[in-house]
Amino acid sequence: MKLVLLMFITLFSFAAQSQEQEQDQKQITQTLNNYISGTSFNDPSLVKSAFSEKAQLLLDKKDQEIWLVSSDEYASWFRNNEGKFNGRVGEILSIDIEGNIATAKAEILLPSKGKRYIDMFLLKKLSSGWKVMSKTATSEDSNTNAKRILFIVSNAHFHGNSKLPTGVSFSEIVKAYDTFKKAGYTVDFVSPEGGAIPLAYIDTSEEIHKKYLYNNDFMFAIKNTRTPSQIKASDYLAVHYVGGGNAMYGVADNEAIKNIAMAIYEEHNGIISSVCHGTAGIVNLKTKDGKYLVDGKRISGYPEAYENQSREYFKQFPFLIQKTIEQHGGSFFYSEMNTPHIEVDGRIVTGQNHLSSSLVAEKMVEMLGQN
Repeated sequence: MKLVLLMFITLFSFAAQSQEQEQDQKQITQTLNNYISGTSFNDPSLVKSAFSEKAQLLLDKKDQEIWLVSSDEYASWFRNNEGKFNGRVGEILSIDIEGNIATAKAEILLPSKGKRYIDMFLLKKLSSGWKVMSKTATSEDSNTNAKRILFIVSNAHFHGNSKLPTGVSFSEIVKAYDTFKKAGYTVDFVSPEGGAIPLAYIDTSEEIHKKYLYNNDFMFAIKNTRTPSQIKASDYLAVHYVGGGNAMYGVADNEAIKNIAMAIYEEHNGIISSVCHGTAGIVNLKTKDGKYLVDGKRISGYPEAYENQSREYFKQFPFLIQKTIEQHGGSFFYSEMNTPHIEVDGRIVTGQNHLSSSLVAEKMVEMLGQN
């Protein structure tokens, strides 16, 4: 009886601690977003709200290695044209919490000037909430354009109702992500439930895998994927459905994600793309006139012919990609196994496997450049 009670107390304590950490992260995120919004839309009161009254900023100035600036003085720099967007586009890259202190990093883009700033923050939990105690920054020339691509991923950890593990293809994520980032685009992640996603097919002998596996900013992003309610379709030029076995579950039937994808495609003239099992996500998409998106289109993805159909995982699939595409009026194309293959039909770009991920992204970059 004592052992059961001890286990209950331990589990309750762990749950309470986890909930407190989640709340801390939300509050820190809000504080940093106040800073980002205030500095982007010339709102000095919002900027000031992010800082402790005693905060100091350690900035650079010509002929001055360390330039100490108070939060009041810093906020005053944004008094002109109050409420108007000034071209700064900011995003939180990482948050690391230890008790009542935290560090955080934000990216600030100035596309018109070809500049990228990295802001580093030290925060502390005060009686008034989480506040920035200090900030410093560095800058670099950059081709970043502040235009955004939305990666759609699944939260499913297992195949269907089984205990067979599955996950998002790490290879498919990083190959497309790297291509978009080098071209100057910002990539966001959304999943049906938000939060951390399971990963599969990680191979650190591949340079690009190692590059991103040990990239704290990237890993923070896929640990904190957004929920559909946090996504505004007008912010994105394209959606990209990433594969991996878990792409078969929870995405194709998610109404909120389907609405986002079709709003980007129909209302904002965006691109819909997918790779491998990620093509499962587009099979049920419909246009405003009620037709399936794939109807009359050339589509690629991972074909049933290359699945091990005698294995239990295959029996868990809620539908078959190729079969469903063809039932919905589409034409399905693929090449030999372990070779890249992509199809482009209007503003729909699809690929057969992880070897096609970079090619799909490169084609999208080309199309976006033309637009």
